[in-house]
Amino acid sequence: MKLGIIGTGMIVQEFLPFLLKLKGMEIIGIQGNTMSKAKELCKRNGISYACSNFEELYETGIDTVYIAVPNYLHYNYCKMALEKGIHVIVEKPITSNLQEALSLKSLAARKERFLFEAVTTLYLGNYKKIKEWLPRIGKIKIVQSQYSQYSRRYDAFCDGQVLPVFDPEKAGGAMMDLNLYNLHFVMGLFGEPVLTKYYANIERKIDTSGILIMQYPEFQAFCLAAKDCRGNAGAVIQGTNGYIKTESAPNIIGKVTLELNDGTIEEFDDNMAKTRLIPEFTSFIRAINEKDILFCQSMLEKSIAVSRIQTEARLKAKIRFPADETEKNEFIQMAIDVAHYHHEK
Repeated sequence: MKLGIIGTGMIVQEFLPFLLKLKGMEIIGIQGNTMSKAKELCKRNGISYACSNFEELYETGIDTVYIAVPNYLHYNYCKMALEKGIHVIVEKPITSNLQEALSLKSLAARKERFLFEAVTTLYLGNYKKIKEWLPRIGKIKIVQSQYSQYSRRYDAFCDGQVLPVFDPEKAGGAMMDLNLYNLHFVMGLFGEPVLTKYYANIERKIDTSGILIMQYPEFQAFCLAAKDCRGNAGAVIQGTNGYIKTESAPNIIGKVTLELNDGTIEEFDDNMAKTRLIPEFTSFIRAINEKDILFCQSMLEKSIAVSRIQTEARLKAKIRFPADETEKNEFIQMAIDVAHYHHEK
């Protein structure tokens, strides 16, 4: 894999040294809004090309691009890359809404290229251990996943400065950021819910925190995310024979514990919390290099399902993005209605 990176933000700076050590991938160039920042990152990490636009990055000979820019830019960059015949790894959320996600899915299929959403949760060893343990806790009754993290950008928001993470014009908000991890955590284990209801704290047309209630045929789940206050982070899955709990937020998972009604207690930790991007990128590299399209399609379907629930929740809560406007609204609502019809059947 010959990788190009679009974006020079915190996540790229934090994990670039780890990505450079992965086998089966060569990082060719970095595209940034400012050449000085891109050049500095390249120089610090021994990367050959610093670019200021996508055409320059494409000309370096990359075959895969990692897109790590604000949410509202995801769709256009993914579309440009796929149209050029480039595989795509895009930071979560995959797009601003369901219509955009479905459009990219169709384009990737036509171009026979891979499209991955980079969401750490699904690839972590601790998450896989939870899947292994699930049958042991009996019939599931209650599932809860929480990610509360007071954002330093919230103070600026309260002072009138609107940064992308709190900007409805840029597809921001708690549902698109922290609650996405909760959704992937729950839906990666149990699939799509039958019904949802989003109770959001909305300030200046954006959700700064909120609770998504998810109804399944035999149990209830809730996903709580907050960027305007601080609280516990982690998950608990409660069954008739015991429970499973995580130590950390759903993007990290942390140590997991199984406790059964008979007193049995087991613990497991893959110790990947500080290098959580490595398991997912290892999977992306393997899939692309081995042309494992079935794996890509299975993961993409999970991203589409989460995007459907996010879009439904936002629209019901009257949180709207520019990508939701005009004829796209009808398309999104139709997709939501069809999904509910299949659940009810």
